Amino acid sequence: MNPFEDGALCAKFLTGNAYRSPDLRTGLFSRMLPSLSFYSRLFLGPVRWLCRRAARGLCDDAAWVYASVWVADLMERLGCPVEVQGMEAIDAVDGPCLFVANHMSTLETFMLPGIIRPRRPVTFVVKQSLTTMPFFGPVMRSRDPIVVGRTNPREDLKAVLEGGLERLRKGISIIVFPQHTRSSIFAPQQFNSIGIKLAKKAAVPVVPLALKTDAWGTGKKIKELGPVRPGLPVRFSFAPPLQISGPGKEEHAAICRYIDEHLRQWQRTDGINA
Repeated sequence: MNPFEDGALCAKFLTGNAYRSPDLRTGLFSRMLPSLSFYSRLFLGPVRWLCRRAARGLCDDAAWVYASVWVADLMERLGCPVEVQGMEAIDAVDGPCLFVANHMSTLETFMLPGIIRPRRPVTFVVKQSLTTMPFFGPVMRSRDPIVVGRTNPREDLKAVLEGGLERLRKGISIIVFPQHTRSSIFAPQQFNSIGIKLAKKAAVPVVPLALKTDAWGTGKKIKELGPVRPGLPVRFSFAPPLQISGPGKEEHAAICRYIDEHLRQWQRTDGINA
């Protein structure tokens, strides 16, 4: 039995290969002051709960998933419907893989563990500042991420290749955001091939992932604390796994096309906010 099936919240994204939010009623506080409502519930709820566990060395995979899905639930109750497509791609791989995605906001860092980890072990490639900041730092460190400095590309590549191989050999899949920074607009020229390089070196497949999470905006002073926008859908779409052959240029281009096409489609239906 999958341990994450124990409890309705942890099993939120285990009910099939796609997920769509049920109709939920938004409270008056959330409608009038959405950002204040969300952040107060976020920090007094899953963040505080998970940080306390991390401080006691109890931030295990089950707790990570629980807090992750808790955040998804908060977004839904704020009026941001969640849609996840293509989750069969997560199960289609025998052994570890790389999830290569665009990076739009802080929300995907919170939500992806709840979607992927119930199906397979996973961690992130993250910038060093995320492992040292208040609240999030202890939790992120407990997940044994691959840490990059974002100041020396050569050192970052070495860290990803060496750290990635180590984790993949342990059966742990890796989530990679190859963009230089979070952005609501996808620019293929800023989407590097570090995920392709690691997948080729480790001989593992890549699962492309397009996401739209601008319901949680980017802050001007503190990037992680931007405005929250009720009514904007939160979307994730996984593509079938790709095996890397040759230099990987075709696969890299295919990932960029997949992300770009989905963002354009979602822009037509939802709108994209900078």
